[in-house]
Amino acid sequence: MKKTNLISGYEISPVIKGGWQLSSGHSLNRRITEDEAIADMITFIESGITTLDFGDIYTGVEELIGKTLVHLGKKIGSSAQEKVQLHTKYVPNESFLSKFDSSDALHIVNRSLKRLGVAKVDVVQLHWWRYEDRHYLSALEALFELKQLGKVGNVGVTNFDLARLQEIVDAGLKPASHQIQYSLLDRRAEFGMSQFCLENEIGILCYGTVAGGFFSEKFLGVDEPSQVETRSNVKYKIIIEEFGGWKLFQELLRVCKVIADNHSTDIATIASAWVLKRPGVKAVIVGARNISHINSNLQIPEIIFTSQELASLDGVLAQSKGPQGPVYELERYSEKHRTIMHTNNN
Repeated sequence: MKKTNLISGYEISPVIKGGWQLSSGHSLNRRITEDEAIADMITFIESGITTLDFGDIYTGVEELIGKTLVHLGKKIGSSAQEKVQLHTKYVPNESFLSKFDSSDALHIVNRSLKRLGVAKVDVVQLHWWRYEDRHYLSALEALFELKQLGKVGNVGVTNFDLARLQEIVDAGLKPASHQIQYSLLDRRAEFGMSQFCLENEIGILCYGTVAGGFFSEKFLGVDEPSQVETRSNVKYKIIIEEFGGWKLFQELLRVCKVIADNHSTDIATIASAWVLKRPGVKAVIVGARNISHINSNLQIPEIIFTSQELASLDGVLAQSKGPQGPVYELERYSEKHRTIMHTNNN
């Protein structure tokens, strides 16, 4: 897979392997064995999907990545770490934000490095639960200090709104990347965020492109499910409601299926490819629990849409009701969206 520049001098794969789905707290009734997860991750890396995204609060995942690097090193030698780009997060507990101390950033990043078994992590992305506690600038300053110390390659952010991102840039703390939810269902980024990131050379990294697996032939032509398997399903079922409901979502799936057939691929690939082509987007994060869709994942950057295909998608999107408001505003402040969030996992 051809790499893309996130910023000058640092390349990533345009499809990123996500790690939330591997955390012990993600699946509601399914478990993934460690050996299986490590073997699958190595397959992703060897196929060209070499950028891995995870987080300090994804229970067990940083340790799993560290073990993967050890196994990969035994397989290909000392170049193993150079082959992989590691993107973690720094997510201070919500209960800690009002009394934030910058020494916490050093503690958490050092813990991540120990779990991963590396001296430096390529990107650390700050997530902040509440804007009312305004220490997010101090947290970013601490991460930039860790960059100067060589423990962090690049500083990123995740789930900030446009007003706060502008404040961050104005403070001289411009991040290399901004990870946000962005999909055919959720286009909140298009109300100023994507243009701002484009103008300021902040690479957008997108999660939620397949809506936790709802963009799938499995859900085409079926009644709305009353039970779901994972926390992702819970989260994105609410996003479908915000979009306009199950009936409109079915119409979107039908259009995606026609386009998928045109390209001899599947609905999920079309949904992710659409996001990857949006202005300012550098990569999409696929939250694959295993390698069952790896061939489709590799197709994502290769899809070229016709004007007719894009128009057919636009026809459905024009009927959508939302989600509305700034990026991550609902998840941050709406109780319905917040119920699945674990805000004190560190």
